[in-house]
Amino acid sequence: MTKDSPTSIIKQAPMQIVKKYGIVIVLILMIVGLSIAEPAFLSSTNVFNVLTQSAIFGIMALGLTFVIISKGIDLSVGSVLAFSGVIAASLGQTMATTGKFFPHLAELPVIVPIMAALAVGAGCGAVSGFLVAKTRIPAFIATLGMMTVARGLALIYSGGKPVSTLIPSLTALGGKLFNVIPVPVIIYFVMIVISSVLLNKTRFGKNVYAIGANITAAEVSGVNVKKNLVLIYTYSGLLAGLAAIVFAGRVGSVHPGAASGYELTAIAATTIGGTSHSGGIGTIWGAFVGALVLSVMRNGLTLLGVDAYWQQVVEGLIIVMAVIIDMRKNAKRD
Repeated sequence: MTKDSPTSIIKQAPMQIVKKYGIVIVLILMIVGLSIAEPAFLSSTNVFNVLTQSAIFGIMALGLTFVIISKGIDLSVGSVLAFSGVIAASLGQTMATTGKFFPHLAELPVIVPIMAALAVGAGCGAVSGFLVAKTRIPAFIATLGMMTVARGLALIYSGGKPVSTLIPSLTALGGKLFNVIPVPVIIYFVMIVISSVLLNKTRFGKNVYAIGANITAAEVSGVNVKKNLVLIYTYSGLLAGLAAIVFAGRVGSVHPGAASGYELTAIAATTIGGTSHSGGIGTIWGAFVGALVLSVMRNGLTLLGVDAYWQQVVEGLIIVMAVIIDMRKNAKRD
């Protein structure tokens, strides 16, 4: 075996940096370009606005990172957000609400709607995980079914109407701390840390990577694949429930049709961030950067006056390019 010469290593270094930090470089170039084209882009108000905009689908992207690393997919998170959201909102209305969902129910502590949303989200995720693990049907089909069921349940529960007039302690979760730092951003960053620890510092995280890399080898090595698959999808559903709380706080109400298409944005953020749909590859950091790329792009194009329809076209092209790059990288690895 011949070793690479120092000159060869030096020549390879820039390419290695681009491969490892390519999405970060793209993000930096976007920020530089947009700040030149529109100086208001780098104002503190707009920076917090970008982070806040990315918080809801970014939180969902964290859960989807676990799912996609395990070589799965979860199409249900947007509908689960809506279902969790209408339930949380119905338990978090003020007494003065006209047409209150539960007219004889006193105002409840904010922890009640929060726990309700988390429980519903985790429950929906657990059902999807059970279907994937126990019946062996493709994750695409299992979560597509859950997407439809959760949306239907949200419509049935709410009667197809928005649930609004929420208690101040719930809407405060969509506001600002000390009138400066957006609370959704704080929640988002806390979940980034928790998810990163789960994925990188626990046996569960190691099992996620093992299942995605080679499910047969994982089973042979003693990993309880079925149990871990249920946990993976439960965590994804849990974060969809948390995103529902943030959504309710920001908007002040929840419509049963809310978050339509959010699952695709969250999947896009995860994919752009380098999580491979071939399984076994991905990071929480990448999901965060991917969500930031989408949020910066949307915000920048809006500031530049680009039509919203064209923004969708640009976002679609970015997703396709990210998948093509992922496939080429995995082809070389194979």
